[in-house]
Amino acid sequence: MATRSTIGMLLEDGETIRSVYCHWDGYPAHVGKILNEHYTNRSKIDQLLTLGDLSSLDKNIGEKHDFDSYQPDTWCTFYGRDRGESDVGPLIHESSEQWLDSRKGNGCEYGYLWNGVSWTTFKI
Repeated sequence: MATRSTIGMLLEDGETIRSVYCHWDGYPAHVGKILNEHYTNRSKIDQLLTLGDLSSLDKNIGEKHDFDSYQPDTWCTFYGRDRGESDVGPLIHESSEQWLDSRKGNGCEYGYLWNGVSWTTFKI
């Protein structure tokens, strides 16, 4: 069973959040650890979010690959880039409350927010 999560970044206005959904291994010991160790600059986080919803997060964003041949510890797997799905781009939320409330509907158990300096973890 999946542990769903959401990954967001606080935008320059200090209130708006841009976020994506992540289906697998969303618990802090996996997604939280990868974010804290490998996604600590705004440029890389922005690249990650631009590609939209993820099946799985990994250390490297990587390149387009076959969705069904995921290899752990390689590249992220995205619904749009790697599976060709549509309507899976990042969402914009007016506040952290709106972000977390909207992601409850996706069954997300954890939220990770980049505040410009570090990651904050939320139990949803």
